[in-house]
Amino acid sequence: MPQDAFTLKHVIQELAPLLIGGKISKINQPEKDELTLIIYTKKGTVKLEISAQAQNNRISLSNEEKLNPINAPNFCMLCRKHLQNAQILAVEQIGFERIVRFDFLCSSDFSDSKVSLYAEIMGKYSNIILVENGIILGALKSTSLEENTKRILFSGAKYALPSPQGKANPLNLDELENAFLQKSGDTAKFICAKIEGIAYSSALEMVEKYGEGLTAKNLYDYILAKPSPCIVYEKGEMKDFKVRSENSNKKCFDSLLEAQTEYYSFVYQKKTFEAQKRKLEVALLNKIKKVEKKLALMRQKLLECDEADEIKLKGELITANIYLLQKGMKGFEATNYYKEDCPKIKIELDSNLTPAQNAQRYYKRYAKLKRTLENLLIQIADCEDELLYLNSIKSNIYSAELLIDLLETEEELVEIGFIKKADGKKKKQQACPFRSYNYLGFKILAGRNNLQNDRLLKEILGEDIWLHTQKYHSSHLAIITEGRAVPDEVIKVAAEICAYYSDGRDGSKIPVDYTFKRFVKKPPKKARGFVIYTDYKTALAEPNAHEELKI
Repeated sequence: MPQDAFTLKHVIQELAPLLIGGKISKINQPEKDELTLIIYTKKGTVKLEISAQAQNNRISLSNEEKLNPINAPNFCMLCRKHLQNAQILAVEQIGFERIVRFDFLCSSDFSDSKVSLYAEIMGKYSNIILVENGIILGALKSTSLEENTKRILFSGAKYALPSPQGKANPLNLDELENAFLQKSGDTAKFICAKIEGIAYSSALEMVEKYGEGLTAKNLYDYILAKPSPCIVYEKGEMKDFKVRSENSNKKCFDSLLEAQTEYYSFVYQKKTFEAQKRKLEVALLNKIKKVEKKLALMRQKLLECDEADEIKLKGELITANIYLLQKGMKGFEATNYYKEDCPKIKIELDSNLTPAQNAQRYYKRYAKLKRTLENLLIQIADCEDELLYLNSIKSNIYSAELLIDLLETEEELVEIGFIKKADGKKKKQQACPFRSYNYLGFKILAGRNNLQNDRLLKEILGEDIWLHTQKYHSSHLAIITEGRAVPDEVIKVAAEICAYYSDGRDGSKIPVDYTFKRFVKKPPKKARGFVIYTDYKTALAEPNAHEELKI
């Protein structure tokens, strides 16, 4: 839901009692348009996010651990200077506007002062402004005298609220009734255009409840009614959080702050997941292109080495006919005795060399091509192994479901030097658990990436069953046997999961190899996720995630 004044009113009603009396512990600016305040309150430590982004601008609580820049931005440093250890005196919405004022008592060894932080939650015009005695100390988004703007927002200027829009105040029933005398056309559009602080999506909820015949009194009652916080779902995914909603596909909460926190946590996780996925895909695809180009050049050079045998033949034919040759000759035609029909072959000679020297020249060229061929075959094999490894990482990115999956893959790419480690301060992530399933009393584990595939192989026992798709990149799976014989139905389900988390997900009848873990070995110095195995059987499986079996 957009942070219109209606939504903001209920957010502040819950937020104010929690924050008033609290003390600022830390101030960070993880993104250029977002400020976070860590606050000690009577009910424990909370993290307050004030976002001035064009999208998802808001005031909300958060549980997310975000990466903070090593060097704090200027506005963050300004807030730290004035607000560090400050006590929150008041949290107040200005009228029925999308503006919230936080009043602080800032104490020092010599004096006390009062500072206000204005959070203007107004779409692309959102801003955060620090004010003392009506004078702006600094703003997240400053203006200059050269800019043709209606408001001056820079250090030293007097802070002034945005100009009123001339809409009716929904908290004043008389104003509402006067406005409704002019009602016409689409009711939701009318409310959005003529009533202060109500976004179109909020107006739609009102119309959903009261219908197109909605009156001024209906709107007034709706604004003042007790909230019924919820998150609305669409196609199984969170669509929005609401103060209240008539939608039946929703999850209800005891407080709006809880609904808001869970919704924006989902938004952040989704946004971060997609950004991280794009980042890794770009880095990996660029590397794959370079390796493929390198491989193509080596294969082209390999074709050039095909003439090695012909070079050697010419050297031998020169030696065989050396008694007929003289220095100064530019070439001659020899009979190729190595073929049944003994065809003629033209051989070029360097006129400045003797026949013996010409023969040696061909032998040296042959020896060089032979060495090149041997080196090329090794390099091509290494290049093909690298490409195979890169495509396995690509498969891991493709099948990733959680942000931690991608963070572990990023760790792998940093480890092998494909990307640089991100700058910033962040708590170390705990290792993500394997995908886990339970079927007929047997536990099935699946790795999410190459790091987990290696870890899975180390943790399972020799009598456990290990699975991997044949001729496809896939997750490594294990059936934990605990010494029991494994029914075919369990192997079938595990194979289906393995097929789903593979490059063959979109196909059918994917071959999946399975064997006891004792027949699976990881060669030393080989890339992560690479193994060799013997004594295996193969099952044909239809890809199936088996979500119903997850634990």
